[in-house]
Amino acid sequence: MDVIHSVPELRERLRREPDNVFVPTMGNLHEGHIELMRIAKPRAACTVVSIFVNRLQFGPRDDFDRYPRTLQADCDKLRGAGVDVVFVPDEKAIYPEPQTYVVEPSDLQNILEGAHRPGHFRGVSTVVLKLFNLVSPHAAIFGKKDYQQYLVLRDMVRQFALPIEITPAETVRAPDGLALSSRNGYLSPDERREAPRLYRVLQEVESELKAGMHDYQRLELHGMSMLADKGWKPDYVTVRRRGDLQPPLNGEKDLVVLAAARLGRTRLIDNIEVDR
Repeated sequence: MDVIHSVPELRERLRREPDNVFVPTMGNLHEGHIELMRIAKPRAACTVVSIFVNRLQFGPRDDFDRYPRTLQADCDKLRGAGVDVVFVPDEKAIYPEPQTYVVEPSDLQNILEGAHRPGHFRGVSTVVLKLFNLVSPHAAIFGKKDYQQYLVLRDMVRQFALPIEITPAETVRAPDGLALSSRNGYLSPDERREAPRLYRVLQEVESELKAGMHDYQRLELHGMSMLADKGWKPDYVTVRRRGDLQPPLNGEKDLVVLAAARLGRTRLIDNIEVDR
């Protein structure tokens, strides 16, 4: 496995590997990330992973400085997963000058996560487009836990006619149902025991939808209250259409239930796709 830090070295290495699949990450890897590598491996001769904590996607109240940097442990996990190339640039390598040209996503960036984290998807889209230009993959893997991010990047690739297949990966969960996330490490022991409630609330909304419930607002308010009653600070529990995350009409199929809430100092997100 080659660990590369500079853009010229990356381009030279990948010139010998034009058939590659790409998994961008911010490091602090867990089993959910490693599952992305397992999905990637059969899709190309060369699997490329980036580790870069992207300042542009963090808001003023977000945890950029607090985000764990665990490069050695990450590389050990990636080596075990059979990754071929790990790109670990510093900020100067990715942003050698102030990034005045940015990707401005569609209105999808302004709802749900975008409403609570203004500018987040602009920062994500900008760095991912830059990484795509550096790596030139024919496919890239993104986890569905960050459902809105997956849709934003899928649409970016489509609208810019990039020759890249965006492949979604199912959310990986702990045995108690909690979606694996780097931010789970911020939870205290008591909070970790409480955290699976977020998934259970989503499951309850899913059950009601499958039973024929069409009063989406009632379901959303009930989901919010179930969290608030246990000390959470919910930002949203909402039922949306899968394709564009707009509110569904009565009787629509292909739905997704999404939630975001703070438990102590940690903000968790999750979602469930609903077939009915």
